[in-house]
Amino acid sequence: MTDATDRELVIRDLRVAPAAKPDHEILQGINLTIRKGETHAIMGPNGSGKTTLSYALMGHPAYVIKGGEVTWKGYNLLALSADKRARLGLFLAFQYPTAIPGLSVASFVRSALNARLQGIDKDPSVDPTDATRGGVSMLEFRKRMRAKMALLKMEDSFATRYVNEGFSGGEKKRLEMLQMAMLEPEFAILDETDSGLDIDALRIVAEGVNAQLNPDMGVLLITHYQRLLNYITPDVVHVLAAGRIVTSGGKDLALRLEEEGYGPILRENGLDAVGNDEDLKVPQEPEAIGSGR
Repeated sequence: MTDATDRELVIRDLRVAPAAKPDHEILQGINLTIRKGETHAIMGPNGSGKTTLSYALMGHPAYVIKGGEVTWKGYNLLALSADKRARLGLFLAFQYPTAIPGLSVASFVRSALNARLQGIDKDPSVDPTDATRGGVSMLEFRKRMRAKMALLKMEDSFATRYVNEGFSGGEKKRLEMLQMAMLEPEFAILDETDSGLDIDALRIVAEGVNAQLNPDMGVLLITHYQRLLNYITPDVVHVLAAGRIVTSGGKDLALRLEEEGYGPILRENGLDAVGNDEDLKVPQEPEAIGSGR
């Protein structure tokens, strides 16, 4: 029987500061449990700590853990390096993916898949390049890659391009989704995947996410726009402000935020001095119309 703890990521009193300013805690005590098969959305005003949370969970060196714990599959996640967290089935889709000139998309994805297949302890009995030893043959890899690219409406030539070099906003986000589709993570963190996308690219990316949702994957969806939740329906919506989760609810909470902004909800939860209501409106439009094609 599978232990229940193998099916949930548990965050307890997580406090995080930037490495450049270790005395300035951005996250001031996050408590959250996300189970496999669940999609949790986090919304919040600018500067509330949404991206800090995603980076802290994946072990980004620009942030330091000041307290708390994160457990996943029996491990203290915070004690592991970023690559070991990925080998344990965590995946982070970046808000601003980096370009890697000279490295093709196919080579990049295959290298990541090979590392994932070897597990956290790099099992020597597994040869990722040998289908008879737990690996994926080149033929099978190409077949799988083409199928996933078709799902995301990407042309085959995309595989030969250099990672994110000259990519539009939409192409960058589709590549993030392609990596997710190929790696089949057990827990996916999507950090503002909708930013910079026009409505057509947003729909394609959302369809790619929805096609991958399954009972064996938990999702933490970080977004600045309620519009993404029109395509990906969350089980729970959390509001992050002033370094902590101030309230949680269903899809209706996101709709209320879109209509009223963050101001009323923050005041209801004792946060009176976060900003004026005009500054706390939920953005209605993407950051760069038309940049997502």
